[in-house]
Amino acid sequence: MKNKKLTFIIAVGLMAALCFVGNYIQIKIPNGVLITRVHLGNSMCLLAGILFGGLGGGLASGIGAALYDLLDPAYIISSPFTFLSKFAMGYICGELASRFKTREKNSKNVAGIVVSAAAGQIAYIVLYLLKTYLGQILLGAAHETALTATATNAITSSVNAVLAIVISVPLFYALKVPLSSTYFADLIYDKPKMTKWYVWVIAIILFLAVSVGAIYFYSMNK
Repeated sequence: MKNKKLTFIIAVGLMAALCFVGNYIQIKIPNGVLITRVHLGNSMCLLAGILFGGLGGGLASGIGAALYDLLDPAYIISSPFTFLSKFAMGYICGELASRFKTREKNSKNVAGIVVSAAAGQIAYIVLYLLKTYLGQILLGAAHETALTATATNAITSSVNAVLAIVISVPLFYALKVPLSSTYFADLIYDKPKMTKWYVWVIAIILFLAVSVGAIYFYSMNK
């Protein structure tokens, strides 16, 4: 377990499992166009980012959430988009949170951790609502119908965001001390390097290409 790469893989696997299971604790809400949900999956995505930083949190979030979509016929077509958008949530939350975490037991930079979690959620909501609107338009829905679906999803996404922050931040502080005495400690307190601007550009282009491509493929084979 001293091998850092192995520890990283185990951490990502454990958190991906939690992200996957968290999606099953849900309330589905049909809105006449789509099925939207209030669920606890996002709280585990944020917790993954806060605990294990940008890359670890992003991978755990994306893998866990995408697996859930792949096993649900209602969401299977969205799984590529889900992986990218949830990765963005965990990554952004983790990158920011890594700048506020310290090994001191009494150090509680709560405001910084909350802001990090909120930033991750905001990034995800923007991507999710963009996908909802463009997806409806590409599938032939009227502008008003697309806006209605987007507005409904905005409400449930906001509820999910608040729940995720309220749950994930206290959980981090509850787990911080116990995990500091394990092999995961080095992962938790790693300081990330600054991400180059062109990496973000490539990521955004990839996100748009995969999302639009998946929707187009679905519409052509409907």
